Amino acid sequence: MTAHCAESPELVAMLAGRRIAVLTGAGLSTDSGIPDYRGPDSPPSNPMTIRQFTSDAVFRQRYWARNHVGWRHMDDTLPNAGHRALAALEHASVVTGLVTQNVDLLHTKAGSRNVVNLHGTYAQVVCLNCGYTMSRAALAERLEELNPGFAERALAVGGLAVAPDADAVVADTASFRYLDCPRCGGMLKPDIVYFGESVAKDVVEQSYSLISEADALLVAGSSLTVFSGYRFVRHAAALGMPIAIINRGRTRGDDLATVKVDGGCSELLALLADELLPMTTH
Repeated sequence: MTAHCAESPELVAMLAGRRIAVLTGAGLSTDSGIPDYRGPDSPPSNPMTIRQFTSDAVFRQRYWARNHVGWRHMDDTLPNAGHRALAALEHASVVTGLVTQNVDLLHTKAGSRNVVNLHGTYAQVVCLNCGYTMSRAALAERLEELNPGFAERALAVGGLAVAPDADAVVADTASFRYLDCPRCGGMLKPDIVYFGESVAKDVVEQSYSLISEADALLVAGSSLTVFSGYRFVRHAAALGMPIAIINRGRTRGDDLATVKVDGGCSELLALLADELLPMTTH
């Protein structure tokens, strides 16, 4: 059953009285100013793969130059009404927890507590050789020392477009100096799952457990194109769990959905919270 924006009584009826696990994707963060790789209104984008990052020093230089400009925008981004609605529903024990494909930490900023960051977060970097980690903020200080004024010059030349992984669109990166691991000299990488990488097994198991303990699954803002998210919809379906999907456009999981609402996430989630929260007060 597919409904459109204003027609969501089926959604409320399906979720009312149930403990809800939530799976979120990039479509939830578009109202916070972070574009979606696959949304119907998204500009063409070719995210870097892990193979390009590890095998090509020029790609790595380009990535860190762009990331150096883009990460602060990500850090300054604020949660929208959809993130706040899910946090309120969790605080009321309607939502049991969240699995997010986003790396933007906006659920945590909104006050959600039980969050599995399926693809990691932009706020940490890790050494691929020795496992050393450091905060992105600490790395930013080092990169600024190596490239004084680079971010300001890049912004002055052409403004800023930011991708969902904190990558900014910067043309001239040939002079940029990036940092290797301060402990072993190995390759540093943002602690996020790149295209071509696998999600860590313990994170996958944590996500399965979170969904198994709920009575219903709500998918918000994900096309479910990549298997890392789609498998959890299949898992819920195998358990006989009702599944609701809110997304602009088709998703890979539409055939498994009990209710599909075609529309933007933030407004619909806020309306959903308005309906479900009064049911929790006696």
